[in-house]
Amino acid sequence: MKAPVSKVILAIDEGTTNTKAVLVDDAGRIVAEASRPLSVVYPQPAWVEQDAWEIWRASLAAAAQLLEGIPAGRVTALALTNQRESVLAWERASGRPLGPCVTWQCKRSAPFCAELRQRGLTDTIYRRTGLAIDPMFSASKARWLLEHIPDGLRRAQAGEICLGTVDSWLLWNFTGGAVHACDVTNASRTQLFNLQTLAWDDTLLGIFDIPAAALPEVRLSSALYGETVDLPGIPAGLPIGALIGDSHAALYGHAGFQPGAIKATYGTGSSLMTPTPAQVLSQRGLSSSIAWGYQQARYCLEGNIYVTGAAIQWLADFLGLDSPQAVETLAAQVSDTGGVYVVPALAGLGAPYWKDAARGLITGLTRGSTAAHVARATQEAIAYQVHDVFETMQAEAGTPLQVLLVDGGATRNQALMQFQADILGVPVLRSLVSDVSALGAAYLAGLAVGLWASEAEIAALARPQVRYEPAMEPALKAQLLAGWKEAVDRVLLA
Repeated sequence: MKAPVSKVILAIDEGTTNTKAVLVDDAGRIVAEASRPLSVVYPQPAWVEQDAWEIWRASLAAAAQLLEGIPAGRVTALALTNQRESVLAWERASGRPLGPCVTWQCKRSAPFCAELRQRGLTDTIYRRTGLAIDPMFSASKARWLLEHIPDGLRRAQAGEICLGTVDSWLLWNFTGGAVHACDVTNASRTQLFNLQTLAWDDTLLGIFDIPAAALPEVRLSSALYGETVDLPGIPAGLPIGALIGDSHAALYGHAGFQPGAIKATYGTGSSLMTPTPAQVLSQRGLSSSIAWGYQQARYCLEGNIYVTGAAIQWLADFLGLDSPQAVETLAAQVSDTGGVYVVPALAGLGAPYWKDAARGLITGLTRGSTAAHVARATQEAIAYQVHDVFETMQAEAGTPLQVLLVDGGATRNQALMQFQADILGVPVLRSLVSDVSALGAAYLAGLAVGLWASEAEIAALARPQVRYEPAMEPALKAQLLAGWKEAVDRVLLA
């Protein structure tokens, strides 16, 4: 049921498994929300894709549901945040998709990435983009799409094909094909965008064989991108005031504006991100990206973990349980893992290891081990992976990281959040906001249209949180981390 509203921002959070839409009022509160599920297709082992039309229709339907009965004048702007690195191709003249949305999880371009490494291009790409060579990022998948469209390269060079991340696909449709643009955060995750010049890089375009004519214009995250056309349930003329990748939007939604702030989003995979005063080229397996663009581009360090929540879903399927929540219930039946460790390298290992060939491992099993011990170990593996990235960031950020801000579905698991605080040795602050990414996108759109005057005004808004304090004995913590390190080393050496 919708609460009474005055001025609101409509924010759409297009994720991997569902699309959510929220209304955010001028006090920074989410006053209404709606969602639509999204299907994910696995046509071959390690291939992951989605239907481009389904993504658009789900976003439109969720937004239209929220706006039903709300006078158009009360909605001040539309904000878009999205799953990152996923890439699409469509025909400029008709807007017709020319293939699937190849998602961030997809490994179909792994052979090409291996070829780039063999050609000695790792340093060239990293210094320009802040990113390791990996099939997660957009460029190699965009190249695959062009190779599988009849006459794709020539058509792209002629400007007949649009290539874009999901933000640009949604923007294209909301503006009726009038605007082909993306924001700096999504551009920074493509491996085609130079973090120093803040523009598409000719050297990178040549390496990946991507024509510049097919790519979107890059703008700041908080900007007037255009206006909506008349769509079912959506009024014409609604300003589109923000585009931003979901992980970046979550950091902004936590008001993590200053160096020293660090957030972790727990979803299918997980992302840790901390803003930095300038670009930091990591020596320890982190990515350098653009945190957001408001007035100017701000830099960040990020660590991407491939499999966190997905490990819980996998175990539920593996054990024949009804839902991921059943894994949490099973894990609660034991007080510890009994020495069992799970390394959920179900799609390789991301930061700080970056080994796509890694495979999952369960170790420490004894005759007394039970499904409950494996469930608890799988749950704790999320916290261990976050710990590894957190410690790496602490070493490279140059600013003490004293509190972890967290959001996402898995943060509702209180045992996991307490274990996370224990294993990190710092407090964990869990947001009670239902969608921090959508909130962050709404903040940026609100700045673009004048609903808020400054980041200081946004930082002063109320943000309900739950705090978890570390309580584990140092000796036990050291013992558990040593066992985790041994398990990870087995995976890396295999």
